[in-house]
Amino acid sequence: MSDTQQLRSLNINQVSEPVRRKVAELLDESGDRGWRRLAELLGVGGRCRLSPLELEHCSLKVLESEGSPSLYLLRLMGEKGYTAMDLVEFLQTLGHNDGVQLLKATGIRIVVQPGSMAVLSGQRVKLCCLAVGHPIVQYQWFKVKHEVPHGNGPELVLNPVHVEDSGFYICRVNCGTSFEFSQWAQLDVCSVSAAGYGSVAGAQENQIHICVQPQSQKLIVGDQLVLECFATGKPLPRYQWYKNQCLLKAGNTKHYKIPYVTKANEGVYLCRVYNEHERKDSQEVEVSIEEHPTNARGPAENSEDDVNNRPVGLLYYAGHGYENYGNSFMVPVDAPNPYRSANCLCVQSILKLMQEKETGLNVFLLDMCRKRNEYDNTILIMEALRVTANIVFGYATCQGAEAFEIQQSGLANGIFMKFLKERLLEDKKITVLLDGVAEDMGKCHLTRGKQALEIRSSLSEKRALTDPIQQAGCSAESLTRNLQWAKAHELPESMCFEFDCGAQIQLGFAAEFSNVMIIYTRIVQKPPEIVLCEAYVTDFPLDLDIDPKVTNKGTPEETGSYLVSKELPKHCLYTRLSSLQKLQEPLAFSVCLRYQYQGMEETVEESKEVDVGKPLIANLDISSQFKRSGCLQTCQMTHSPCGSCLAGTDATEPQLRPQNMQYSGSHLNVYNPSLASASGFPQSEHFQYSVYSNALGTGQWSPYYSSYRSSTNIPVENTDDTSELVANFSDRVNFQ
Repeated sequence: MSDTQQLRSLNINQVSEPVRRKVAELLDESGDRGWRRLAELLGVGGRCRLSPLELEHCSLKVLESEGSPSLYLLRLMGEKGYTAMDLVEFLQTLGHNDGVQLLKATGIRIVVQPGSMAVLSGQRVKLCCLAVGHPIVQYQWFKVKHEVPHGNGPELVLNPVHVEDSGFYICRVNCGTSFEFSQWAQLDVCSVSAAGYGSVAGAQENQIHICVQPQSQKLIVGDQLVLECFATGKPLPRYQWYKNQCLLKAGNTKHYKIPYVTKANEGVYLCRVYNEHERKDSQEVEVSIEEHPTNARGPAENSEDDVNNRPVGLLYYAGHGYENYGNSFMVPVDAPNPYRSANCLCVQSILKLMQEKETGLNVFLLDMCRKRNEYDNTILIMEALRVTANIVFGYATCQGAEAFEIQQSGLANGIFMKFLKERLLEDKKITVLLDGVAEDMGKCHLTRGKQALEIRSSLSEKRALTDPIQQAGCSAESLTRNLQWAKAHELPESMCFEFDCGAQIQLGFAAEFSNVMIIYTRIVQKPPEIVLCEAYVTDFPLDLDIDPKVTNKGTPEETGSYLVSKELPKHCLYTRLSSLQKLQEPLAFSVCLRYQYQGMEETVEESKEVDVGKPLIANLDISSQFKRSGCLQTCQMTHSPCGSCLAGTDATEPQLRPQNMQYSGSHLNVYNPSLASASGFPQSEHFQYSVYSNALGTGQWSPYYSSYRSSTNIPVENTDDTSELVANFSDRVNFQ
């Protein structure tokens, strides 16, 4: 077979990885003759035009460590059926003669690859590698980086095989200066008794045979549970543990371990062993767990806890708001415009409901503006509040002032929240904590003289946000809401994966909010022959807004997560998933392992598909209830116009705006240049921002961006009755 014929029969993805990487490097560094030009050539003649999404995926590879858009493009071409000869012709068109020579030198093609297998010590093992392309080729087998003695033929025979022979094998095929490596093959060797060996002596090599069965165990609370199962077979068997017929997500290795057992771990366990051809189940075993006598707890201890465990009421709100005649109003996202008290929730009404529940501490953290609403002249006459202590108000800003937020890299945080979340977990008296937040805000040059935290308190006891919450008796309706709330906080179980190379990684989960989840990956164990090893997650659903630039980071803070960073394990890679309420299907993604053997230049990649179901708030399936918000209606408020970035402003730069403003795709984008010039904000070489006018009381839109006036059709609510709105709110919230 000629070289041309070989190249025409060789798929691009069958070209050796070193050659593909060198060609990709050539394209990555070639500017206008690089991968984008190659992608354009694919569409010539209508044979294979890449979709915009595929091109976007190519572009995003530059954001990954060691990522290559060209290498990803070559992989796509292989999946679409392009051959090595097709690539040679494209490279000739682009004038890349070096790339052409690289491909034409790959005459060797391995047609039989060695396969991974699990065997017993004492058996005869044979690994095979067969190459074509040249009449004379030479073979050399390696165990990781070391040459195998007498391993210079297409077959490597180990007879008898020993436990020490376990590991990873690869074969190098060369002809002159041209060479090719086979794929890695894992050999797993287990030592068993002579009786155990005799029981599988007649089994066929390719069949799965379980030779080490798990055993029943009787444990005490706090003991370690270790279940073991081993099977022989080819291809290499995989393992999945079950408890009471339910799959254990973390049980996918030969050993299933629980470091500290509780009564909940009692049950009937079995291990399912499988490969591409068959599956077999181990024997079922029973694990029983007894309570330790010292674990019993007397009623006297419970009664003391009940005394100290006082109920707490907490309301945190961030969004549009205003204050009229001493009452604060929170504006719903679907309120009409102009909105009035009848369309909003009164904070003082909520405090009254909290007092009726006799909560031990009532905390209001209100991250909203407190300016006067000139379109609402209603004086709300409320029933007098009870005189109770332990009420704390933390206002993001002073009366009559605006509350600002920072926009940066697509994320928004109120100034109040920015500093509050850094202290939220401090075990301090709530007023002391808020004093610290106020001091931090006072040091912020962006809002100095424009926004200051205001604290109102009748605190008569040393109460903190870290106080425990008491679960008291409640109605069936409240119990249902509580169960729904608990369901919205269910996290996937931590998982442990064992890859073909022998490395084990842990996949863990943490909740920052009910719609924000942190995923972290950690290398638990790696074979000593592997020198570099990295685990990361990728391929998330498109309905989640995930920025690849802030995934798989070395610290939680780099992902934008601060609240749970102290609780997460160290030395991991972290990814933050937000907007989980948008998730319509179970959350599925890929866990990838990239590693390198000592003495080998090439890196090896493996991946596993993971499905963790619907975590946190996605578990409630509320995405199907979402309707497109009436953004135009909410944004076209004459006293709360939309904000828009200045022309030419980098969207990644921090921008400051009042919280009564909303970004929108609407055409009613207003900017007040006079306010910006008179703002008096100090300039900073590290921090750039824009200030947007709140334009309270203006009668028409600024012509800076648009000639639209406020006389557009604006629905006006005709009733001032707030009782129904408050009643609906109290029906939805269970104060504890």
